[in-house]
Amino acid sequence: MAKKKVEKVVNKLEEQELDNILKSQDSIGRTIQQIGMLESDKHELLHTLAGLRTDQEKLKGDLEEKYGSININLHDGSFEEIKEDKKEEK
Repeated sequence: MAKKKVEKVVNKLEEQELDNILKSQDSIGRTIQQIGMLESDKHELLHTLAGLRTDQEKLKGDLEEKYGSININLHDGSFEEIKEDKKEEK
């Protein structure tokens, strides 16, 4: 008995269709990479911000130790003492 050769039919996209899909995949990959880079930058900036806030709280503590509780005018550096209302205990 003779063996019959079966030809496989290969279905293919048109060249332009495949090119469009590849370009789309490449754009998605680059966009995801950019998002990752931005998230990394964001993470670093959040750490920087936390450090700046810590430094500012220390500065506030140093000023409060020197001047007491004050409100500072950030335009000219003048300040007013914060007077606490003390309620008399009965």
